[in-house]
Amino acid sequence: MKIAPSILAADLADLASAVKLCEDGGAQLIHVDVMDGHFVPNLTFGPPVIADLARRTRVGFDIHLMVSNPEALLDRYLDSGPAWLSIHHEVTEEPGRLAARIRERGAGAGVAINPATPLDELLPYLEHLDFVVLMSVVPGFAGQAFHPEVLEKARRLRALVDERELPVSIEMDGGIKPGNLNEVAAAGVDVAVVGSGVFAADRPVETLVALRRQAGE
Repeated sequence: MKIAPSILAADLADLASAVKLCEDGGAQLIHVDVMDGHFVPNLTFGPPVIADLARRTRVGFDIHLMVSNPEALLDRYLDSGPAWLSIHHEVTEEPGRLAARIRERGAGAGVAINPATPLDELLPYLEHLDFVVLMSVVPGFAGQAFHPEVLEKARRLRALVDERELPVSIEMDGGIKPGNLNEVAAAGVDVAVVGSGVFAADRPVETLVALRRQAGE
């Protein structure tokens, strides 16, 4: 399992250092939560900020659009050249079409679902995705407590993906720390997003290295 540090939990006045920290700690993905003040109450990173940060590192960005209108914003965020980009199932009636558009622009295409959204809603278009983001908190704020009931959703999705032999990765986002990381890995998750578990640590680079080791990366 890979660890994707979430820069939402970093010092937002020094994001360049946060990105370097991720690189120094060996991260293969940097998770970027984009919030619009509508789908979720907070506002975060615009396309120019992400584009500038992307030029500071060779690590791929994993952009998570927590926005109400992904159709209108998609290309602007894709212009920064992310490795992965996900939209929320809850905000679009055409997730398959948007996933195809993401792939056409050269990024891995993902769909995120909130803890209360049934997994069955993804099944009609699961084969068109490169990854699924299972939210293990209600999206909108960093530092929330992990929802352990989402582990069963991950186990079920892992079984479905394996049964259908689909090249779909499972990402989990929210409240993941050293104390629950083993459970997350055992549920079949491929990528664990960790925010405050890295950036609130006294020695974040060493913590990231330790988390990667714990995850078996």
